[in-house]
Amino acid sequence: QVQLVESGGGLVQAGGSLRLSCAASGRTFRNYAVGWFRQAPGKEREFVAAIYWSGGSTRYADSVKGRFTISRDNARNTVYLQMNRLKPEDTAVYYCAADRILPSNSSKDYNYWGQGTQVTVSS
Repeated sequence: QVQLVESGGGLVQAGGSLRLSCAASGRTFRNYAVGWFRQAPGKEREFVAAIYWSGGSTRYADSVKGRFTISRDNARNTVYLQMNRLKPEDTAVYYCAADRILPSNSSKDYNYWGQGTQVTVSS
């Protein structure tokens, strides 16, 4: 069983930065993919970024490429999402998810989810 806890959300002005963290307990992330998804009010949950823990390969949604960076810290068993040049359209609840898969952009492929953290970008 994997428990995920996100942190780092908040209110930021457009153009600013935030770093989200996803900490795992219960087991290590080895051989797992960890993904970030987001859901804005009235919209479906959408893929943001994912990383394969063992090899470090990553994938990103086109909407965040060049602005967001996903990374991992082996010692802390934590995945980060560095978000730069934030835009109002990035406003959403951000969730991390994990499973023993290769990095996927489909939320249906992940069985373990955190509770979410709110990111609000003001214009």
